[in-house]
Amino acid sequence: MKIVMINGQNHKGSTYHIGKMLVDKIGGEVTEFFLPRDFSEYCIGCSRCFSECAEKCPHYEKQQKILNVMDEADLIILTSPVYVYHVSAPMKNFLDHQGHRWMVHRPKSQMFRKQAVCISTAAGAGMKSTNRDMADSLFFWGVPKIYKIGVAVQAVNWDGVSDRKKARIESRVSKIAHKIMRKNGKIKPGIKTKAFFYAMRMVQSKIGWCEPDVKYWNDMGWTKNVRPWK
Repeated sequence: MKIVMINGQNHKGSTYHIGKMLVDKIGGEVTEFFLPRDFSEYCIGCSRCFSECAEKCPHYEKQQKILNVMDEADLIILTSPVYVYHVSAPMKNFLDHQGHRWMVHRPKSQMFRKQAVCISTAAGAGMKSTNRDMADSLFFWGVPKIYKIGVAVQAVNWDGVSDRKKARIESRVSKIAHKIMRKNGKIKPGIKTKAFFYAMRMVQSKIGWCEPDVKYWNDMGWTKNVRPWK
């Protein structure tokens, strides 16, 4: 199994350690990235990725190392500690750059066959909204199976997490690792993903307000009988 873990922080804190625990249990070929170390350019809102093509983004080349690995991976893991009830700025920035990959625009067909995990930690609260930040992008990219791990570690670093809590975390991570391995290579979109895809198909076929999007959907054959999950 090919795994990519994209961390929304440079340091290896509690969130990172839970992600590392997961990949160690799954095994396979793992590639890790750290934000902002591996990508730090902020979206400037030029909209050229939407109105023209992704290659026109001024930061296109700097993203490719991460995106190429992500597109080839069977499993995507996004991690971010809670920052004021949401993802870290570097993670938000990375996700902002991928807006053109949403189903309403030009999603990648590979995404419809992947699994993903969102991982967040905080001393207290905010994991639900932080994981939702990451899960929203994953869903709209087309990823059909998304797991969420949110943990109130009651500590400011991994060394401060109690052994009892670490044992509970490991048990939870083990269950998710087992599900991921069991489903690997067998993933297909569910009703929600397909419903949104078909809604966007209608938009591209009947309305088509963005010419690059319409051309992409036609070129992919999605406005006809081709589907990205087949």
